[in-house]
Amino acid sequence: MSEIAAHAPEIAGDPDWHTTADVAKRFRTAPGTVRYWRHIGYGPKSVKVGRRVLYTAAEIERFEAALLASAA
Repeated sequence: MSEIAAHAPEIAGDPDWHTTADVAKRFRTAPGTVRYWRHIGYGPKSVKVGRRVLYTAAEIERFEAALLASAA
């Protein structure tokens, strides 16, 4: 069993980890759009734990900062 899989319940329950739906809500878009972003290599980097795709709060903030920097 991999290191990540061994700790999946801890990771999934941690409030610093967010789902695709959480990211979609944060950027006011559909979950399908976030999945498409992941497919084309755009958006916050994700971690796959089993069938679950999770995003760290730090990675979401990094992506948001990059968006703000490119708008300036």
